[in-house]
Amino acid sequence: MARIAIDAMGGDYAPKTIVEGALWAAQEYGVGLELVGREKDINEELERIRNTGYILSDCGTKGHKRRIRIDLDKIDYTITHCSEVIGMGEAVGQSIRRKKDSSIVCAVQAVADGRCEAVVSAGSTGAAMAASLFGLGRIHGITRPAIAVTLPTMKKPVVLIDGGANSDCTPQMLSQFAEMGVEYAKLSLGIENPKLGILSIGEEEGKGNELVKDTYPLLKEKHENGRFNFVGNVEGKEVFINKADVIVADGFAGNIVLKVTEGTASMLLKMIGSEFKSDFIGCIIGLLAKPFLRRILKRINWEVFGGMLLLGVNGISVIAHGRSSSYAMKNAVGAAVKVLNKDINSKIAEHINN
Repeated sequence: MARIAIDAMGGDYAPKTIVEGALWAAQEYGVGLELVGREKDINEELERIRNTGYILSDCGTKGHKRRIRIDLDKIDYTITHCSEVIGMGEAVGQSIRRKKDSSIVCAVQAVADGRCEAVVSAGSTGAAMAASLFGLGRIHGITRPAIAVTLPTMKKPVVLIDGGANSDCTPQMLSQFAEMGVEYAKLSLGIENPKLGILSIGEEEGKGNELVKDTYPLLKEKHENGRFNFVGNVEGKEVFINKADVIVADGFAGNIVLKVTEGTASMLLKMIGSEFKSDFIGCIIGLLAKPFLRRILKRINWEVFGGMLLLGVNGISVIAHGRSSSYAMKNAVGAAVKVLNKDINSKIAEHINN
């Protein structure tokens, strides 16, 4: 049985939603758990769930919550006590070195020691990346790890890399991100020959900042050598129309795309909901449209994808959203389970060093 290390103290709603989601995932996917964090806090959540026998979740629809039965006696879990937590606003480098007994450091160590096959954290992205980098090391040939984010579109998902791990990048780093993103799309999404694009402010070659313009010829050369299918620049308006299956960007621009996408989707859904409540006719239409809106929400809700895979480290590290609900955390663990048997790291290492 595969075992997943869970940073139980990472996230805005930790440990409640983290423990709930992890147990839900363990029950659904048949994996073991190592819950890492303050033992007292974790036990309080476990006792609450044991007493009620269920957790409450909206299952991604943001509507009526339903009960998810949890049978703790049938779940294989252990608790590893850690006394410290790295907060969202703390300086990453100092915190990793100073807080050796933090939940994220100990959770990564569980993978490094071989007790677990993957680590999942909804805490500080920087801390999760730094802990994974120092604790697991880099894949041979990789300069810096990068976050691969799966985004929904009208037709099929698109991979955005980097989603926020590296604010300042070199052309060589973006070229490596592209290689990793393409391999990830092949193995995780099953796309045989992924189309690769680079995020820019114009479609034409020569558009963009210095980083984009210097990266473009590197990607073009690899395309000509048959390493991947490079389709050129991708503008922001083209991210969701499947011009490319993989879009490479520095972590600064990539993270902005993520946050703007999330904010826009949330605003539109709230505006639609508000309009349906504005008058009697709107209420009637809203009731009729409710099943359709729920299906749309399921397709665009980031919680469905759960977590982002940190590519380039010598192990499986999944970074979940800081605001993860139990449903999002369940899916983040599911994202780790999905890649466990894909042998992604060795495939990336083989491709990079070929």
